[in-house]
Amino acid sequence: MISTLRRTALPRALGTLGALVLGAVACSGGGTGPAHPGRTTRPAASPTTVAPSGPPTLAPGPAGLVPVFTGARSKERTVALTFDADMTAGQGARAAAGERFDHPRLIAALRALRVPATVFMTGRWAEQYPAEARDIGGDPLFEIANHSYSHYAFTGDCYGLPTVPAGRMRADVERAFTAFRAAGVRHVVPYFRFPGGCYDRRALRALAPTGVTAVQWDVVSGDAFATDAGAVTRQVLDGVRPGSVVVMHCTRSAAPTTERVVRAVVPALRAKGFRFVRVSELLAAAPKA
Repeated sequence: MISTLRRTALPRALGTLGALVLGAVACSGGGTGPAHPGRTTRPAASPTTVAPSGPPTLAPGPAGLVPVFTGARSKERTVALTFDADMTAGQGARAAAGERFDHPRLIAALRALRVPATVFMTGRWAEQYPAEARDIGGDPLFEIANHSYSHYAFTGDCYGLPTVPAGRMRADVERAFTAFRAAGVRHVVPYFRFPGGCYDRRALRALAPTGVTAVQWDVVSGDAFATDAGAVTRQVLDGVRPGSVVVMHCTRSAAPTTERVVRAVVPALRAKGFRFVRVSELLAAAPKA
């Protein structure tokens, strides 16, 4: 489904990191907040298109705006777990001091459970952990999508994140793809997730030349900075519907419970008949408008 221009409320998480977004995934525990005043344009539903031998994308919206996908209206019990690998352009000193923005045990859990997933990675994360980025991107279980280079916001007033100027938005996204190539990351898909989930018409227009499909979510896990894995697990299980996109985080310092949540959520959803897929598979199966 194509979303209205809105953002998900993820308060506490981003106040602390100011750079990791999502209570959303990015990468807080929260639900869906009100839309931004003035951000009421709804990109029209567009048919799914598939480039030859390429991943499926959505056709551009009205006026050529980047299309936005938040999940599929589906009768099939499919669900896509997505993980934001967040690191901002300004967090290098924290990484050098020992803070870990990666989460190897989470990736190992997904592999052990044989769960396909889409990882939304910042270019800065790929630069900090090139071997891990290359390893994840080389595993056919996963696909790597773009979460910007800097993890700076594409609108003003986005959970305290620094802001990317409109004239630099396209370059920021393209710089992330460049960082993936430099790290040797394979299986990169043309999907983009806005830091903090914040976007407006200006941002959708600025990114149109990149050809990406913006991928948000319909289920907020609340894993960012959470300490109660049980509460996060219940929030995911209560929110998932056929065709859902769940936002979680692949950042150890900001999402310490996520591995435990995954180990609880996966068998519970499988017991309900759900099948885990990557975002590309949800898009491929999305009803044509």
